[in-house]
Amino acid sequence: MSIKPLIILPDPVLRQVSKPVERVDVDLRKLADDMLETMYDAPGIGLAAIQVGVPRRLLVIDLAKEGEPPEPHVFINPEILESADQRSVYEEGCLSIPDYYAEVERPASVRVKYLDRDGKLQEMQAEGLMATCLQHEIDHLNGVLFIDHISKLKRDMVMRKFKKLAKDKAPGKMVG
Repeated sequence: MSIKPLIILPDPVLRQVSKPVERVDVDLRKLADDMLETMYDAPGIGLAAIQVGVPRRLLVIDLAKEGEPPEPHVFINPEILESADQRSVYEEGCLSIPDYYAEVERPASVRVKYLDRDGKLQEMQAEGLMATCLQHEIDHLNGVLFIDHISKLKRDMVMRKFKKLAKDKAPGKMVG
């Protein structure tokens, strides 16, 4: 397993729509394992393949708290089948938008179908944090970021900040 570099805002790769996975094989499982290691190292609770520069419909989630044994979940070609009318609000963050958090309102529960790491079709009824995390990561697969769910004013401020940070880190920039 290896830790992959994270794609950071404003990189346009984050806006790509990911392609469906056609085959669950050794390479895909290795990518999932690398993504889990990358997510744990960050540390985070969810990671979509596009966040490590791979535009495939693959995401990993682990909601185990510190000190608890890991509970990794691999979702291949996840699809939301049903969303609850009831809403919930969570403060979300994103490994691709470091150190920025905002409250986002989403459906409180979702029913998702996906392939597991063995390529078997699964369904999950998710509530609470798992529902929020699945929606956040599936958004990534569609080129949508959590900041797209906040006000335009706040989103514009975040974009300006990350564009400036990217410009300041650009090669050839004089540091003095």
